[in-house]
Amino acid sequence: MKKKFILPVVLSSAMLVGSIPVSSVFAQPLDSSSGQASKAWNEKASVPLFVKERFAEKFSSSTPANALNYLKKNESKTGIKDPERKLKVKNVEKDELGMTHVRFNQSVNGVNVEGSDIIVHFNKNNEVVSVNGRMNETIDNAQLDTTASISSEAALKAAKSSVNASEELTYDPTAELVVYPFEGKNHTAYKVNVNFMGDDPGNWFVFVDAKTGEVIDQYNGLMHADEMKTQKGAGKGVHGDHRELHITQVKEANAGTKFALADYSHANLGGIETYDAKNDNTASNDTLYVGNSAAFIGDYDRAAVDAHYNSEKVYNYFLNEHGRNSLDGKGMAIISKVHYGNNYNNASWNGRWMTYGDGDGEFMISLSAGLDVAAHEMTHGVITHSANLVYRNQSGALNESFADVFGALVDDKDWEMGEDIMAPAAKADGMTVLRSLSNPNGVVVSNEQRRAYSTNGGVYPDHMDEFYNMPTSVDGGGVHVNSSITNHAAYLIAQDLGREKLGKIYYRALTVYLTANSDFSDARQAVVQSAIDLYGEGSEEEAAANAGFDAVGIY
Repeated sequence: MKKKFILPVVLSSAMLVGSIPVSSVFAQPLDSSSGQASKAWNEKASVPLFVKERFAEKFSSSTPANALNYLKKNESKTGIKDPERKLKVKNVEKDELGMTHVRFNQSVNGVNVEGSDIIVHFNKNNEVVSVNGRMNETIDNAQLDTTASISSEAALKAAKSSVNASEELTYDPTAELVVYPFEGKNHTAYKVNVNFMGDDPGNWFVFVDAKTGEVIDQYNGLMHADEMKTQKGAGKGVHGDHRELHITQVKEANAGTKFALADYSHANLGGIETYDAKNDNTASNDTLYVGNSAAFIGDYDRAAVDAHYNSEKVYNYFLNEHGRNSLDGKGMAIISKVHYGNNYNNASWNGRWMTYGDGDGEFMISLSAGLDVAAHEMTHGVITHSANLVYRNQSGALNESFADVFGALVDDKDWEMGEDIMAPAAKADGMTVLRSLSNPNGVVVSNEQRRAYSTNGGVYPDHMDEFYNMPTSVDGGGVHVNSSITNHAAYLIAQDLGREKLGKIYYRALTVYLTANSDFSDARQAVVQSAIDLYGEGSEEEAAANAGFDAVGIY
């Protein structure tokens, strides 16, 4: 008998919503009647590309110029015509295998095409061994005017109005001119990012037509003194666990020496800082969490203690296992904010920091209590600064899935998500976890609107036969529900290879091969190719990767 305890739309911007990519459950797409957003897009606006070279072409160096030379010589293989005109270098990265990856944006007259990236991969011998990504093939046949008729200020005003943005923004909004493929047309548009807190927080991306000023599309990408000396401190977590902490002495005017949950002990890191959001739904009143002693043991302290402790655990995982220095790989400060909202059953990554609600005590307790929750949210930050998977449909489900997979790798005692944040009443009614990588079918999907698209009795799917075909107005096209299919593939791979190898393979797939609009099939190719890169062609690791995706019907 299925569990009767149904969770509301919790973690709608965290373990339920994600990083900066497209449409959350709060977004209202212009065409919400379509079953999949891809039906509204021109079918050639996001064409997948994966070219693998068995006998690679050798160059003198692994440079963007030589990557373009390869693409020019091999137009018949890649289908990319006139790459020098169409592609603009985004970045160049070298990895621990000695491989170099040159990532390009497709562009028109120097204006980036949204969601169209191409990556050329060199091995350590300066040989091109593969090319992957997605291209918009409709622009060749279109006479596209990329000049803007309205100002970025006008676009910002339209964007703020369309999402009912509060007066207080958490950081300065941005507006970038892009080519945006939507509903069969390539629009010249401003991509506006507006971020705010409040009762209904948002990290909105709004596409405003640069000719007319009309809003084309929008999605909520909320996933929601003296010299300071870091020292050792201690605290008590939500579940009563003793935590050793890195804290900092601070001096406040007329208050003497106090102690802040601020850790500056890690080289080349901007710090790990925990803030008190004070349950008031604003960002302007948030302050660094400060106590009168080095022991944070009060009841109100517990959420902050766990957020601070878990942030360092996740930071250490990515640094020690994958050589990644913070979420952006460049040492950005890791910021957490606790006590957000009132009885707030949510946690989020808003593109800049993590936010944790206290829960309502019936469904959830303080969300910072979960190490897997912290790892999930921080992985959204990693995704933002790597593949930047669009938060809609299959790419959005991959965004959620990679966050879940790394959540389970960091919190390695099981393959479940959210077991440490469920309240006693929820557990008593059988709702002991949010999602399960090992047994997705064992967990009921969270609300009736989502279950209406079920083919399997309203539980999370573990195979493509059970895929939920949702409109983007429901869970962004199923980003949380369908993520369990690729979650289960990862679990099966780990049963053959173990957690460490799974982490290495998945981290490489995310940071080296996936692009903004990657789908489940692209993910399979990325994971299999990463296994080959790391462990060799014909290896048991390659076989396990293929078998895991075969088992869930992703071919």
